[in-house]
Formats: sequence, structure tokens, C-alpha cells
Amino acid sequence: MQRRYVAIVRKARRSHYGVEFPDFPGVVTAGRTMEEAAAMAQEALSLHIKGMLEDGEAIPEPTPADKAFAEAEPGERLAFLFVTPELPSRAVRVNITVDEHLLRAADAEAARRGTSRSGLISELIREAIR
Repeated sequence: MQRRYVAIVRKARRSHYGVEFPDFPGVVTAGRTMEEAAAMAQEALSLHIKGMLEDGEAIPEPTPADKAFAEAEPGERLAFLFVTPELPSRAVRVNITVDEHLLRAADAEAARRGTSRSGLISELIREAIR
């Protein structure tokens, strides 16, 4: 599951573009250009969320865009550019039918990659839909 978060972009005269996320206090970054600021912000958000997941912290739901616009200070610009990395969701048990030779090959590949059969199937599906 992916989520989109609002970012606030500020630019004062003779300064870089500053970016912060209302849903993640303390996650701030900047760049000389909007493109650089956007790249830095995406990296900062991804790293912060990764750390939260590693620490077992809950990831907040995104603030609705309308609410973010209503709460923005005069002169602030809002961007909707930032997508989270894939967030874990609930695993669901499924029953599938697969040729026995393919199943043995999948199990061997899963072992080679150091994962389970389910892990391999999930990984291959993620790669296929990117």
C-alpha cells in the first residue's frame, strides 16, 4: 500500500527551497532548485518512514489535501509529489494450483534468495507491477 503526503514548500528571497511534511514533524529538507528540493524531500520522507517501520511505529494517515490547504500559512506552497515506499499491509492466505515442476523451481529459487515460497511470489508480483 502506498500513501501520498502533502509537503509544504517555502522559499524566501536569497534562500533555498525548504520542504517539510505536516504529517511528520521534524522531517525537513531543502534544495537550491525545486527539482533538487523535491528529490531531497522524497528521500527524507522515505528514510524517515523506513526508520519508523524498523522501530515498530505506526505510520500516520495522510492529511487530506483540502485540510492542508485550509491550514496553510499565507505564502506557503503545497505540493502533492511525495509517495511513500510500499508499506506493509495484512497478509492474506490464498490457495493456488501450480505445476509441480514450477513449484519445485520456485522453492529452489526462494531458498537461493533466502526467503519463503510466499516471499518469493510476493517479490515477483511487486517486480511485475512496478
